[in-house]
Amino acid sequence: MSLLPHPLELLSPARDAAIGIEAINHGADAVYIGGPAFGARAGAGNELRELERLITHAHRFHSRIFITLNTILRDDELEDARRMAWQVYEAGADALIIQDMGLLEIDLPPIQLHASTQTDIRTPEKARFLQDAGLSQIVLARELTIEQIAAIRAATDPARCNIEFFIHGALCVAYSGQCYITHAHTGRSANRGDCNQACRLPYQVTDDQGRFIAHDKHVLSMKDNNQSGNLRALIDAGVRSFKIEGRYKDMGYVKNITAHYRTLLDAIIEEREYTAQPVARASSGHTRFFFTPDPQQNFNREFTDYFVNGRKDDIGAFDTPKTPGRAIGWVTKVGPDCVELETSSPDTVLHNGDGLCYYDLQKELVGMAINTAEPLPSRGASLWRVYPKDPVADLKDLRKGLEINRNRDMDWVRMLEKKSSERRVGLWAQLAQTPDGFELTLTDEDGFAASARITQPHRLASDTAQAQATLREQLGRFGNTIFSVHDIALQLSQPWFVPASVLNQLRRDAVAALEAERAAGLPRLPRARPAEPPVPYPEDTLSYLANVFNHKARDFYARHGVRVIAAAYESQEEEGEVSLMITKHCVRFSLSLCPKQAKGVIGVKGTIKADPLQLINGKEKLTLRFDCKPCEMHVVGKIKRSVLNQQQKDQQTLPLQFYRTRPSASQRP
Repeated sequence: MSLLPHPLELLSPARDAAIGIEAINHGADAVYIGGPAFGARAGAGNELRELERLITHAHRFHSRIFITLNTILRDDELEDARRMAWQVYEAGADALIIQDMGLLEIDLPPIQLHASTQTDIRTPEKARFLQDAGLSQIVLARELTIEQIAAIRAATDPARCNIEFFIHGALCVAYSGQCYITHAHTGRSANRGDCNQACRLPYQVTDDQGRFIAHDKHVLSMKDNNQSGNLRALIDAGVRSFKIEGRYKDMGYVKNITAHYRTLLDAIIEEREYTAQPVARASSGHTRFFFTPDPQQNFNREFTDYFVNGRKDDIGAFDTPKTPGRAIGWVTKVGPDCVELETSSPDTVLHNGDGLCYYDLQKELVGMAINTAEPLPSRGASLWRVYPKDPVADLKDLRKGLEINRNRDMDWVRMLEKKSSERRVGLWAQLAQTPDGFELTLTDEDGFAASARITQPHRLASDTAQAQATLREQLGRFGNTIFSVHDIALQLSQPWFVPASVLNQLRRDAVAALEAERAAGLPRLPRARPAEPPVPYPEDTLSYLANVFNHKARDFYARHGVRVIAAAYESQEEEGEVSLMITKHCVRFSLSLCPKQAKGVIGVKGTIKADPLQLINGKEKLTLRFDCKPCEMHVVGKIKRSVLNQQQKDQQTLPLQFYRTRPSASQRP
């Protein structure tokens, strides 16, 4: 008995419809994009008519569009969120990505629901609960290992719930949904799409006696995620949706990274075609690229596979949160208005507009944009003279012998500004004669078929030897459609002559009919039914970490057996010191100060304790506390008085409704 292949979904980000369309063209099986409001990227909303344009294009390839509705909501926002959910459903969207469980208590359309990364799914118990609550796809925490992912897959039902995992892009150092530094310091909220990226700032690190451990290091800044080498292991662990981070990223990034993972996944699909565990694309067609994908060409803080293969000590981008690029050569001379460089490869070509950079004596990255680049052919193919955009005298620590990196290649940028891919659905064509003309039948690779007929006299071709070749050539011109033809069969009693205009009309009509069949044959993703009676939540007490910000969310957890439910941090009931960020990343481990690392080290006497450390950035001070049993770090602080005062002023001018008080004993189930 042959096994049906498991569909693998490549899930790409889109800031807007134009980028989403290119994600589809470059091989995405699905795209996630912000709706008009309530997405976890506050500046990445999209109008309904733009979403409809993207949805129409995606559905031609049976790709899906997921709308992010993944912020926590105030009570007075629930009705607007409900209305938006219905609008995007009616526009044809395939799923909503949500964080706020209060949405499960209101009148949502019958659209599939996916659990956002903001729901912080780290355990089999949490994953199984969300599955039983009616979530059809869950994106796991990025901090999980292969073994932990496999354990979650074993605890859930593949027929009811897909496992989604981030495979590329920027990494939040905190468990997603468990970071409150932005709100504590500014009154804005990462859980409401408005993160200030405090994790990318430089900090002084001091011990409990005030001694410096690190100076001006970006100790909370992670390298970028890259799971290119782990895709097979992730598939075997049960991942079925492979997610690329980046709803703020530009079109070049989405094109390149989508193409990169499309190429890798297609290779895996091909190699497993005749195995006991076959896999397949989750959408239609095949993609041809007019460039060679290269993740190094996009902005990145260097790459890590994070915790997928266990804890490592090189996951941080501590020196800079910027992109260091690739080393291309070194400085040979510094002039008053120019810099001469020798490239390490004679094939390296510099361009006007390229971005160069280098590390100064304090290991801070210094950018050097090129106005003009000139080769020095008389002195060798690898020598260049560049005129920087900024005055040479302002370029700190620039000197002879310094290694130079390139972090923007204008030739690459310009290449991706052009058409860079072609996605087509394969089909078979059959031309047959009818009593009064001809019929063209098209059958695509998904099994959809459509026909078109035309009335045309049967006239014998003057060149009978070339007649069939001419017919096939004319019928095979699918260049302005989404289709490519595998084969054309001719069922004709004679080598008839058919004018090119007739064949073109026949092909156009058949293609239109086939597209209509494909559109009608794309089913809506089903909304999962929650288990009845409601399954109990894995815990009976919830702190502010559960992000309950409205009464409907409180009702949801109470209905699932939770007895004590605290309000979200954004309700500002937690005025004292609390964990503002919880991370799997450990500063002690990264600085080789972990007690577990010290065990057995020659020269280390006594017990090394995981005492707290301090993070200092200007007037901002945070405490690092270490929970060694689960191997986690807590960044501890308290909300600023100015934030509390501002909320009191806002409440006077514009009262807002939100869940903020713990239920009384009489309210508890």
